[in-house]
Amino acid sequence: MSARLKLTLSYAVIVVVSGGLLLAAVGLFLLRYVPDTVDFFPNRGDLSRAFVPVASMVMLVLLAFGLGAGWLLAGRMLAPLDRIGDAARLAAQGSLSHRVALAGPRDEFRDLADVFDSMLEQLEAHVAEQQRFAANASHELRTPLAISQTLLEVAEADPDRDVDALIARLREVNTRAIELTEALLLLSRADRRTFPREIVDLSLLAEGAVEALLPLADRRGVAVEVGGAPAPVLGSAALLPQLVTNLVLNAIVHNLSSGGAVAVRTHAMPEAVALVVENTGEVLPAPLVATLVEPFQRGAERTRDDDHAGAGLGLAIVDRITQAHGGTLVLTPRPDGGLIVTVWLPHPYPASVPA
Repeated sequence: MSARLKLTLSYAVIVVVSGGLLLAAVGLFLLRYVPDTVDFFPNRGDLSRAFVPVASMVMLVLLAFGLGAGWLLAGRMLAPLDRIGDAARLAAQGSLSHRVALAGPRDEFRDLADVFDSMLEQLEAHVAEQQRFAANASHELRTPLAISQTLLEVAEADPDRDVDALIARLREVNTRAIELTEALLLLSRADRRTFPREIVDLSLLAEGAVEALLPLADRRGVAVEVGGAPAPVLGSAALLPQLVTNLVLNAIVHNLSSGGAVAVRTHAMPEAVALVVENTGEVLPAPLVATLVEPFQRGAERTRDDDHAGAGLGLAIVDRITQAHGGTLVLTPRPDGGLIVTVWLPHPYPASVPA
């Protein structure tokens, strides 16, 4: 039976039982005080014959009223569930833009509809992001394959081809493809949030990343400064170093052509720790900064060389790793040019840090 029919029968049973008990009480009360031996008074038999048919008719009316009113009342009460069910069917068919948008006073059905609408909104945004990501990833992965095919076709048609140059170029293209694939896998791993957690000091990770990338900074004429307080966080010992390395690498690569600077600092607050990476560079408009965390958004106005163009996944990976650790990523353009990137992560020992 449907829920509406169950509610209808429940209402009808309640009405009939209540009416039956009421009629039984009235009948027993009347029959109790009527004598059965006086000829000029109606006796119990007379009252029973007069009362029972009327009571039966009343019971039938109560039954019909209980069924009809119960059916209408159940339909009215279950109407929000019907709307939620319709939205769920549309969502199952692939239409995530539909919303229940239930009006009226806030009650259990309104709360359920609002939660369902919120879920649909998040699903729609997630699906749209995944579709956009898949399209961009397909394009990015197709590019090195197309370059390799073109190089091979040109070399095949050229009898005087330089094999060493061809091998070097193919190795470079293949390296870029491998880096892109690894970045995609890392991004997927951060999204799943299924990783072991341990205490990791961001200040030590920052020093290690700066030391590893210092030769690149020297070649590009970028001065790098690192410092700050110990910043312990509870997170992945594999993902957090990638987060720090990506930030420092982006700050070095997307910088001035000469005389650039990068400052890496860590801070410990009572409730959170912060990693701040600040770099010089070209002036970045606010609308462009807002899109830099999207996958494959390289920031066309930012200075970069062809050998470090990247796949546009650096800040996207940082953002996903930050979210996976319950943190927040803040991008702030510098008035004089460049960018300030701040990663806020929860402190594992909030009480141990003085305010």
